[in-house]
Amino acid sequence: MSDGVLLIDKPAGKTSHDIVAAVRRAIGPHPPRRVGHAGTLDPFATGLLLVLVGRATRIQRYLMALPKRYETVARLGATSTTGDRDGEITVTGRFPPDPVELPTGQLLQRPHAYSAVKVDGRRAYDRSRAGETVVLEPRPVTVYRFEQLWREDDRAAFAIECSAGTYVRVLVADLADAYCEELRRTAIGPFEVADADPARLVPLADVLGRILPSVRLDGDDARRAAHGVAIDAAAPAGAGDVLLLDAEGPIAIAQPRAEGLKPVVGFRA
Repeated sequence: MSDGVLLIDKPAGKTSHDIVAAVRRAIGPHPPRRVGHAGTLDPFATGLLLVLVGRATRIQRYLMALPKRYETVARLGATSTTGDRDGEITVTGRFPPDPVELPTGQLLQRPHAYSAVKVDGRRAYDRSRAGETVVLEPRPVTVYRFEQLWREDDRAAFAIECSAGTYVRVLVADLADAYCEELRRTAIGPFEVADADPARLVPLADVLGRILPSVRLDGDDARRAAHGVAIDAAAPAGAGDVLLLDAEGPIAIAQPRAEGLKPVVGFRA
C-alpha cells in the first residue's frame, strides 16, 4: 500500500477512529505509513469516510473543506440532548408544521454542545459529558439543498447538501422538536459512498486531480518546485491553490504569489 485515499462506508456503532485504527492494523508497521481521516462521522452515523494513507495525510485540510451530502431520518415531536438517538430522549408531542420550512443559503449555525469542536484544547463533547455547560459561538455555513423526501407519523427523511462545517444534527433540531435518528453521508465533494471499497486505494495523484486544477512542469521548474522554490508560472484563471505535477506524478500544491507559484505542500520529500 502506497499513498492515497480509501473510500470506506462506515457502519453504525463504529467511531471514525475505530476505522482508522483498523486500516492502520491492516497496513502493518513496515514500511511505516501515516493514517488519518478527513471528517469525523458520529458513531451512530453511517456512510462515506475518507481514510488517508501516507502522504495523502498532507492534504487533509483540502479534503475536509469539500462540501458534503447527507440523508437523514428525523424523529419528530421529541428532543435529544445530543441531537441524535444516542442522547437522552424527551418526547414532547410538539411537531414541526407540514410542510416544514427548510432553510437554505448562508446561515449562522451554533455547533452542538456534543460536537467535536475544540474548546480550550478539549472536544466540546468531552466537556459536555463531564457535566460542563458548553455554549459555542455561531459560525457561517452554507446549505445548498435541504429537501424533505418523505414524512409519515413521527418520522421524516431529508436530503441535505451543505458546506464543510455544517452540523446536520443542528439543522434538524432547529426545525422544532426533532432529532436525527439516522444519518448517512453519501458524498464528500466528488467522492461517492457508492464507490466505497476498503480494498481499493485511490492513488494520491487521482485524488488531487479531482479536487484541484493542475499545472504541468518539466526540467528545472519541476526540480525547483520539488525543493519548495517558487516557479515563474501562472495558475489557471480564477484558481487559488493548484497542483504542480510532472511525468512522475504530484510534486506539490502551490499558491499564487508575487514571485510565481509557491509550493506550500510537498510530496517528493
